[in-house]
Amino acid sequence: MIHDDRVLRRKVTFIYALLAGVSRARSAARDSRWFYAVTLYGGNDATLDDLREAVTTLEDAERTARRVLGGAHPTTVGIECDLQPARAALRAREETPSSET
Repeated sequence: MIHDDRVLRRKVTFIYALLAGVSRARSAARDSRWFYAVTLYGGNDATLDDLREAVTTLEDAERTARRVLGGAHPTTVGIECDLQPARAALRAREETPSSET
């Protein structure tokens, strides 16, 4: 029976390590989308398409973060804080007459 307990402990430890790795990978993917979107809308040379992509990406990241981490988590709050100026920049650009599509 002792042998079975050791094997079980090793398996459980392995599964926890595996899940932690998956969690870190998902977190990195979510954060990289967030940073990509901020880069898109943050520059003065952002096109209308850049702004649209940034808002869409941030909205998707915010929904995912809210579902996985909760609304009060610092990552979710940070994405929301970046989403507001991205939306404002998009609205301002859409209201400004331009030859850009």
